[in-house]
Amino acid sequence: MATYRTDGLGALGDPMRRALFELVATGPKAVGELARELPISRPAVSQHLKVLKEAGLVIDDAVGTRRLYRVDPSGVAGLRAYLDLVWDRALAAYAAAVENTPEEPS
Repeated sequence: MATYRTDGLGALGDPMRRALFELVATGPKAVGELARELPISRPAVSQHLKVLKEAGLVIDDAVGTRRLYRVDPSGVAGLRAYLDLVWDRALAAYAAAVENTPEEPS
């Protein structure tokens, strides 16, 4: 399981970071644009973006004097792979439990 990127789950556990991630998912955005959309300061937006970047969920590109943040497809793919693995195991456990449940007499 170590090959899957799971630190994204922790990063998205904060409601403000989740809101930032959802805004960035609509297209590349600068810190100022994001700060105008949310009830937090530009420095706070920058700090949340740093956490999202360290978790591998966003990347930034220099465009002139601005940095535009966008979703990192590889980080999201790693997170999805982890969630798919957990979901597949849960479904397999459920199927095994159903198969091992004795039938009630008719």
